[in-house]
Amino acid sequence: MPAAPNVDELYTDHHKWLHTWLRRRLGCTHRAADLAHDTWLRLLAREEPVAIQEPRAFLTTIAQRLLSNHWRREYLEQAYLEALALRPEALAPSPEERQVILATLIEIDALLSTLPGEVRRAFLLSQLDGLNQAQIAAELGVSVTTVKRYLTRAGTLCYFALDAG
Repeated sequence: MPAAPNVDELYTDHHKWLHTWLRRRLGCTHRAADLAHDTWLRLLAREEPVAIQEPRAFLTTIAQRLLSNHWRREYLEQAYLEALALRPEALAPSPEERQVILATLIEIDALLSTLPGEVRRAFLLSQLDGLNQAQIAAELGVSVTTVKRYLTRAGTLCYFALDAG
């Protein structure tokens, strides 16, 4: 069995390919360079060396996860900017405040993405749409008891995330 390639070898042999792969998906060489860089950082940050049988498949997996996070952040930012456009300019936050708010939204999204879909949906229906438990139960087609369990799970996650921060 051949020895696993080290990161230097992987970079030398596959960096150009990875950048091209990302550029095709993003349509932007600069964003592709950023995500390629992040891919290598993820690889360097690994605590344990990994035996890589198929380097390009391995790099693609890491890059796809980063790309998914990139699209999610971009979607959140666009939605936030659209919401800001609806506010009177006098109430618009400063650029610094906007960055803090956007970073917080991204953190919240990452936290909520760890929840199962139905739990996350119940929580968002409660917090964003203001639905009560009976309305959420009807919307999701589950019992009120199940909704209570969902909201408790989501609330607990948020509480302990705040406590840890």
